[in-house]
Amino acid sequence: MDCAFLKRYMMKPPPSLKHRFLRALRGLFSALVLLLFAGPCFAQLPVIRFVRDPDLAPEFKLKDLSGKDVNIEASRGKVILLNFWATWCGPCREEIPELVALQNRYKDRLQIIGLVVDDDDEKAIRSVIASEGINYPVALADPDTRFAYGGIAALPTVFVINSEGRVVQKHVGLFNPALYETEVRALLGLPVAATVETFQDEGDIFLKHADRAKILPGVDMSKLSPEQRDAALHKFNAESCTCGCKFTLAQCRIYDAACQISLRRTAEIIKELSKQETKQPPKDAGQVPIPASPPVPSESPKP
Repeated sequence: MDCAFLKRYMMKPPPSLKHRFLRALRGLFSALVLLLFAGPCFAQLPVIRFVRDPDLAPEFKLKDLSGKDVNIEASRGKVILLNFWATWCGPCREEIPELVALQNRYKDRLQIIGLVVDDDDEKAIRSVIASEGINYPVALADPDTRFAYGGIAALPTVFVINSEGRVVQKHVGLFNPALYETEVRALLGLPVAATVETFQDEGDIFLKHADRAKILPGVDMSKLSPEQRDAALHKFNAESCTCGCKFTLAQCRIYDAACQISLRRTAEIIKELSKQETKQPPKDAGQVPIPASPPVPSESPKP
């Protein structure tokens, strides 16, 4: 090492107060610039949502195509993606490769279960399993299992179940596979580039919670008073739909927004209630009449 250089370095006077101030000011400016440009990035993080106080996943006891047991309890402690699908369903087939990759990536802490609906052709199912290289159990969903999970109105339908066996989310239709992976990682306690929020199930996950909903698909209650709105919601949850779904009107609106019978009946109920004027108590109601004071006798003139 050059001793002369070391000596010059050690004998260099410390920076002046002005120099230190300017250096600190530059650092503060850099931090503000970073915050200015990074702030929107943090604000634009995707949001994933999980049910607050989730229900236990309904248990089922099925057999896969090789005769092995398929159930929820066997995978307790793992995150579960319960995937209802069919061989004839295009979106279902499209997401299979991503599910296979996801199962490979988190195989020790994730269990994907495929339940086939509206499809009893085992030969066709086996063919898809082989051609797609499906690496998770596949079984035929019986009517009881379908009903327990809300009837499965569309395919694919995926229920996200946490390691405690509780359903925290439900996805209907083809979704970005990155969403599934983000949810799985969040439930496993792994880092995610997303904001996690919670919500109350109002029938979106399980129809039995439709009585919590304040808004129903296609139902306009904007012209009702708060009292009328409460009365309407009570009727929607007390009256059964006659379309054959065996659900209440509220459940049917959530389950099948295209149902014209529940749509028409809810509109009739709203019309009936809107005609009823809210009775206002009379102005003097509830007021206790104040007794009149007795007249004060006048003094008689002294004789």
